Amino acid sequence: MSQNLIEKIAQKFAVDLEQGHVVRSGDFLSISPAHVMTHDNTGAVMNKFKAIGATKVANPRQPVYALDHNVQDKSETNLKKYAGIEAFAKEMGVDFYPAGRGIGHQIMCEEGYAWPGIMMVASDSHSNMYGGLGVLGTPIVRTDAAAIWATGRTWWQVPPVAKVELKGLLRPGVTGKDVIITLAGLFNQDEVLNHAIEFVGDGLASLSIDQRLTIANMTTEWGALAGVFPIDTVTFDWLEARALSVEKRGLSGVESDTDANDGDSPRMNYGRISKLKQTAPYADPDAFYAKELVLDLTTVEPNVSGPDNVKTMTAAKAMQKEGVKIHKAYLVSCVNSRVEDLAEAARTIKGQKVATHVEFYVAAASSEVQAESEKRGDWQALVNAGAKALPPGCGPCIGLGMGLLEENEVGISATNRNFKGRMGAKSAKAYLASPAVVAASAVAGKVVSPYDYDKAQPQGDIKVNKKAAADAVAVGILDGFPKELTGNILFCHQDNLNTDGIFPGKYTYIDDFTPEQQAGVVMENYDSAFVDMVEKGDFLVGGFNFGTGSSREQAATALKYRGISLVLAGSFSETYKRNAINNGFMVLEAPELVQDLLDAHGRDALTVPTGIKATIDFQSATMNYNGKSYSLSPVGAAAQELVLTDGLENWVKERL
Repeated sequence: MSQNLIEKIAQKFAVDLEQGHVVRSGDFLSISPAHVMTHDNTGAVMNKFKAIGATKVANPRQPVYALDHNVQDKSETNLKKYAGIEAFAKEMGVDFYPAGRGIGHQIMCEEGYAWPGIMMVASDSHSNMYGGLGVLGTPIVRTDAAAIWATGRTWWQVPPVAKVELKGLLRPGVTGKDVIITLAGLFNQDEVLNHAIEFVGDGLASLSIDQRLTIANMTTEWGALAGVFPIDTVTFDWLEARALSVEKRGLSGVESDTDANDGDSPRMNYGRISKLKQTAPYADPDAFYAKELVLDLTTVEPNVSGPDNVKTMTAAKAMQKEGVKIHKAYLVSCVNSRVEDLAEAARTIKGQKVATHVEFYVAAASSEVQAESEKRGDWQALVNAGAKALPPGCGPCIGLGMGLLEENEVGISATNRNFKGRMGAKSAKAYLASPAVVAASAVAGKVVSPYDYDKAQPQGDIKVNKKAAADAVAVGILDGFPKELTGNILFCHQDNLNTDGIFPGKYTYIDDFTPEQQAGVVMENYDSAFVDMVEKGDFLVGGFNFGTGSSREQAATALKYRGISLVLAGSFSETYKRNAINNGFMVLEAPELVQDLLDAHGRDALTVPTGIKATIDFQSATMNYNGKSYSLSPVGAAAQELVLTDGLENWVKERL
């Protein structure tokens, strides 16, 4: 049976699959990823790890710790935290990279952890970046990270997969950053929300690995859970160049079980590359994709994203005519601080000076990147122009350290997020652009384009594919898990219902807030009458993108404590889904059911107790409601186990 690349990689890293099971989008899997990266949040994961009773890491070669977020903070508290993480890494035998080595995602690529064709995760949303190397990289939450440390495993639901064709050639000076800004600005109606993306097309051959990493990184902001490029000659050439570079510099990292010869890197070596050329996975020609998008690269020009969101796009040349004055410029972060990025900015700015009213901040993605940039002369060109150097790390991208935006200031940044208040004051405005646009704007003192292209209308298309009716399934049911479940439908139509609506933020940090108290305030900000409408065992049906917003897990547990059996929705925020299932609370997508309920009840009432029972048959993955049958994703053993054990932490405890 045919599979796309996402399904093939997931199949390889799934564990305890039933004999002959072919992985498909929608499947709940137990997975053992090749690696799990944590950064400054390693301390928080350590606390969860210890709280579940774990005393040793199941596979010390699986986790990687890299300190990168708050590296400018030299306070006693932060240094103590960092020292504690380093000591824990040494105790557990885990690979550790200290503050100053660079951003964790960049390290994972440089050091060969992000190896084409594998699945790896990180407790950071920009783990999508690994997809630039043909890796299925996807984010997890901290509880998952602790579970992987302790058992080597967590769970994952395979998302729908979209194919994005990039055709044609970029014009000189147009970059991968312009490509992803254009994709997010052109297809800005959640077309790829919670999808995994596979990039294809003749345009890929001209995109370097640095460009691909940039595009993959910002598929996160586009709404996707992964953005994966194929493994091709560009990939192999980059790996061979890296292996040569590592060979010249000497070994780094800790020995592993990869194909290394004496004197080679344990991960980045020619033996491993040779094996990859023989075994790399590729999508089957007739694989199914939920959506197919096309972008003509010849129509892409330098674009600017924002302010306040990533999906508002304006041509840099058009903004130049508007004369948008800036106060700060940034060439930092995991998306655009690699060697090519710094070189692009240096070419743009060399021999010029940053405007007197502008502060221009530069930080390399890693110490290795900075050293190479210095060797090439690019770093000095930027400093000579007036750029202020920051240590390799995250910093202002997440509102930490020097150079934050102050009240009513305007900044332009080669970072990946420009949400209100993220880089400083809430009244400030942040725009995103390529390194060349950022550098040129720093010199001009306003947003400008360094290239004089005629404004072009980006050309793109999208096609939604209807999946053929699924064959009847026969899901194995674990002892104790119900074969059927019946409950009354309680309909809350709101799309994008956020976690504040489900569980108000003012209660989030009350540490002794009991389950009964959570149940008493659930949905308070959405519909104050909701709590009195619920009967124990009800099925809550929400709209699309249910549970968006913050990562508070109480938005899941409060519904569970109120007596809701499970939630069905058109789609879910992936973080909400993970928090729910990690707490043993089932959530299932049922877009056709949501549309039928909208047709029947409209949007006038916030909450509608339909009074009609629905029955879910978990063996056949179907639900019967009001005389109609709906197909659901099979709830496999991985998800059943978490429900039976009342959550991931208990699941881990049973296996220690």
